[in-house]
Amino acid sequence: MDRSLAVERLLRDVPPHDLTRALRAALREHFGAGAVELLMADYALTELCQVGEQPYSSEPIPVEGTTPGAAFVAQAATFEPAADGVTGYFPVSVRGDRLGVLAVTLPAEPEPPVWAELERFAEAVAHELFVADRDTDLYIQARRSSRLTLAAEMQWQLLPGRACTRAEFALGGQLEPAYAIYGDCFDWSASASKLAVTLINGMGEGSEAALLTNLAINALRNARRAGIPLDAQAELADQALYAHHRGAEHVAALLLEFDLATGSVAVVDAGSPRLWRLRDGKAERVLFDEQLPLGTFDGTIYEVESLQAAEGDRFVFVSDGVYNAVGTHGERYGDRELAEAVTATADLPAAHVPGAVLRELTSRRHGGQAEDDAMVVCLDWFGAVPVAGTGTGPAISVRPAGE
Repeated sequence: MDRSLAVERLLRDVPPHDLTRALRAALREHFGAGAVELLMADYALTELCQVGEQPYSSEPIPVEGTTPGAAFVAQAATFEPAADGVTGYFPVSVRGDRLGVLAVTLPAEPEPPVWAELERFAEAVAHELFVADRDTDLYIQARRSSRLTLAAEMQWQLLPGRACTRAEFALGGQLEPAYAIYGDCFDWSASASKLAVTLINGMGEGSEAALLTNLAINALRNARRAGIPLDAQAELADQALYAHHRGAEHVAALLLEFDLATGSVAVVDAGSPRLWRLRDGKAERVLFDEQLPLGTFDGTIYEVESLQAAEGDRFVFVSDGVYNAVGTHGERYGDRELAEAVTATADLPAAHVPGAVLRELTSRRHGGQAEDDAMVVCLDWFGAVPVAGTGTGPAISVRPAGE
């Protein structure tokens, strides 16, 4: 049997908790590899943590300033000399979601086809990790360099992922403080013809805020999966929240539905998450008619607005933990600073933008400490890809701030 097929078959056949050991044995047998380690990116995306039998049993590797970190950031294989040969670091990613790095040490630098095989194995490992997480905590434990709060545990398990890439778009999102997040959350789902994006800013603190956000996200998912229009999705989620809290608790939300064949976007603005658009090098806030947060009153009716995405547009969504952050002199972070941050990160891939904006925000905060949790989501629109059976759709306008 071809050695590539042998390794990939072994990955599919071993118990989920045994992926690392099986990969190490297979690469030693078929490639003469020495050390083989799986490094998982932590929740803050600032460290790479070695997968071991116990969590916190090895020192994390910083992403910044290290060779494995360079492979993770650039999403490209990197190499460095080792005492017993050469070590290659290969991105472990699936559909744009960056999970970590596979480190493989070989006796001597091999030919390019061998590196290409190892890159493919790293991608196969990423797919297997998605499946393995259903049945074992091993890789979830390896992603944390310290303990999460209960609220953070609830929020991270609620997310669809932290990045997603398709021909029409690329998405990336991040929550901070990563190990103590509570009310902010994002969600997305794509079909052949639609992309749904949800931004949530739940009120409150700790696990109570996380419970409120969980109820909102699952109510919206339930409505979306029933195939009903965007305004009805908001209304059903509103009813679910009001029925449980009778208006005492509410959730600010921004709901969007992209038509992948035309680039037209349906929008329901139900609160505080805000949107910036970068087009032709210029960043500006996109305003909608802000409606009541979900769960405020019984029987609220929501209206759908619309905008048109153009090829090359970048959309950056932020929660109030970003735009209400207090600076070193008591000033709010504000629209001007956000526009500057969106422009400054224009050359970064979508998956990298949220972390970069949040790091810049931290540098401006008074004392560097967050008074509220913060969410940033970036969406790059590459251009509509026609879908069989759909029309081109009407031209739809956008209303920038100040108009």
